[in-house]
Amino acid sequence: MKGVVIKSTGSWYLVRDEEGKLHRARLRGKFKIKGLKVSNPLAVGDRVAFEVEQTGEDTAVIYQIEDRENYIIRQSTHKTAYSHIIAANLDQALLIVTLVSPRTSFGFIDRFLVTAEAYDIPTTLVFNKTDLYDDEVRDYQRQISHMYQQIGYNSLAVSAATNEGIEDIKALLHGKTTLLSGHSGVGKSTLINLIVPDLELKTSEISDFSDKGVHTTTFAEMFEIDPETFIIDTPGIKELGIVDIPPAELSHFFPEMRERLNQCRFNNCTHFNEPGCAVIEAVRHNEISLSRYESYLSMLHGQDNRK
Repeated sequence: MKGVVIKSTGSWYLVRDEEGKLHRARLRGKFKIKGLKVSNPLAVGDRVAFEVEQTGEDTAVIYQIEDRENYIIRQSTHKTAYSHIIAANLDQALLIVTLVSPRTSFGFIDRFLVTAEAYDIPTTLVFNKTDLYDDEVRDYQRQISHMYQQIGYNSLAVSAATNEGIEDIKALLHGKTTLLSGHSGVGKSTLINLIVPDLELKTSEISDFSDKGVHTTTFAEMFEIDPETFIIDTPGIKELGIVDIPPAELSHFFPEMRERLNQCRFNNCTHFNEPGCAVIEAVRHNEISLSRYESYLSMLHGQDNRK
């Protein structure tokens, strides 16, 4: 039988077969995926082959993982030198961003976008909690949206509290498998509850002490909106370490740098301090935003992946 992993809880998985029936399943033996050193060999969104066990307990064994079209991956926060696959076989991703309560950093946004670029996953920025904006913050959000739109990333301004932009999200989701991601506390679960009210996902208030979110989603899970539309909710991400992108190739995943790759004096230019660098020149002339360039340098030098 064939199916899709819709929930991962560690050693057990929930698999949806081609007829929509759910099976509680485990992996047969150990799987190594194309040399990837991962803490989770199987991720939500993976397409698998499995067989139902004849034990009378309605369980199944997964014996094959089909090749992935793409995935979102990060450095494991628990196992050194390992990676963690967040979700696989995606049509698109929505990165939920908040400018207040809590604030999402440019570094985090750019790390996610670079990872999505590396695996050809179109990404839209969703600025949530616009009901908390004053005029100054709303103007700031428009400036940020414009900056990202200039380099090819669409964005939406939404509010789960006032329903602003919710219909736009629904239209964007239709007919696709979409990953919803972001820090804890940005409102992913609240937005999903508005889109699919029957789910009634747990939500929690922001911690007054730290102004950070509290984990309410424990495991990644895929939900069906209609027979052609699926969303994947994931636990909030604190750290997003870049995986399998050599420093020499990092700028390839910044669209505004990629279009200048052949304009530098040196073919192996790292855009750090080389003379005749087209990227540095573009930063000086405000053709590439300083925040994006700072994110690039942070990744290039392996600095804190929480910023």
